[in-house]
Amino acid sequence: MTERNLTLLTDLYQLTMMNGYLRQNRKDEIAVFDVFFRQNGMITYSIACGLKQVTDYILNLDFGEEEIEYLRSLNIFDEKFLEYLKNFKFTGDVYAVPEGTVVFPGEPILTVKAPVMQAQLIETAVLNMINFQTLIASKAAKICYAAKGDSVMEFGLRRAQAPDAGIYGARAAVIGGCGSTSNVLAGKMFDIPVAGTHAHSWVMNFKDEYTAFKAYAEAYPENALLLVDTFDTLKSGVPNAIKVFSELKAKGYKPKGIRLDSGDLAYLSKKARQMMDDAGFKETIICASGDLDEYSINSLKNQGAKIDLWGVGTKLITSADMPALGGVYKLAAVYDDNGTEIPKIKVSDNAAKITNPGFKNIYRVYDNKTGKAEADFIALRSEKPVDTSKPLVLTHPTDRWKKITFTDYRVRGLQEQIIKDGKLVYKMPTLKEIKKYCQEELKSFWDEYKRLDSPHVYKVDLSDSLYELKRSMLAELRGE
Repeated sequence: MTERNLTLLTDLYQLTMMNGYLRQNRKDEIAVFDVFFRQNGMITYSIACGLKQVTDYILNLDFGEEEIEYLRSLNIFDEKFLEYLKNFKFTGDVYAVPEGTVVFPGEPILTVKAPVMQAQLIETAVLNMINFQTLIASKAAKICYAAKGDSVMEFGLRRAQAPDAGIYGARAAVIGGCGSTSNVLAGKMFDIPVAGTHAHSWVMNFKDEYTAFKAYAEAYPENALLLVDTFDTLKSGVPNAIKVFSELKAKGYKPKGIRLDSGDLAYLSKKARQMMDDAGFKETIICASGDLDEYSINSLKNQGAKIDLWGVGTKLITSADMPALGGVYKLAAVYDDNGTEIPKIKVSDNAAKITNPGFKNIYRVYDNKTGKAEADFIALRSEKPVDTSKPLVLTHPTDRWKKITFTDYRVRGLQEQIIKDGKLVYKMPTLKEIKKYCQEELKSFWDEYKRLDSPHVYKVDLSDSLYELKRSMLAELRGE
């Protein structure tokens, strides 16, 4: 794949603000920005994803001759700014939760602390990468949860919004739990198992269905997964598949199974299972596809469908019911010439859009007896670490009368430093390691938080110090 310079993958106003900061002689001012997403009524939990691409992007920022010449052609930037860009490098710090971490609305899943011009430039691309990949990883996690341990194949490339969405969406889907992808390029780039069967056109391009199945089985005798719904699933497709399976068995091969892509999948899978079992092919599998998502899979499981493998495309790669995560990148603090932190807050008439000020981290509380996650809280990094030998009291971020106390618990900080002074200081895990970590993360949460219908609301609180800082800043801004 041709390497691309993504430095101009930004909104124009990021560059005009950078130019303004340079004119104000504020290019060295240190600022802190948080990436988080807001509650929108549909989000229960999400799977943080996209950090690998974000890190690669930040570490390779470079305004080459072509980029600078293009910006010069816009006739809106002076030569002083263009000259500054020639030596532009990211020299700041990045903190983030590891990919595969379960995260919730309002939590700073990535934090940038850097000279303000540098931090401003990367906003758009960082959001582009994290928003989409987190969205798809989260959708995949819910689909795989509904599949209850069955393997799920991702094959949404043809319906993805352009190549990058198909490629990085496949990676995100694997982090969320999918076992394979149909996307060969994604398989090559990320070492993902690739999988697939054949299309209806294969069957239609032979004189009859049996001949098509036979030809495919001859080409792939050890992986003959036959698509049986081109003409009539039960009267033609399954009987012809069984006939070919018998021939494969006689040659010493173990038939793989069939794929259903249309019709009443619950009914057809039960009937097909019985037909194959009666013919002596109890070990064959049934794969289902056809506009599936977590809700249809959950329904089919509840109906007792005899499906072993799920192929999910359009509704996964586009996250059809929620096509945008809505993550934002907001200023949380700046530092004066003496290195003193000055918290910043965005105020809105909509309480959900009021930001949490200051340089922060997320902390997760686990019950020592069950090992399960019980609550998160957001705290200022300047606060003292929690003393786990003493009870921990967490208070609701707005309804302060709601409290919960933990006695036998442990606390884990979720963010890790990824980049320090412009250098990578984090050992980036492999995709397999990220997927394993994600599965462990999901297991640490009670099913009540993961169920599809009316999930229990997970607690995300503010530390007392952060709450008081936010309250006092709001009061001052309102003249109270």
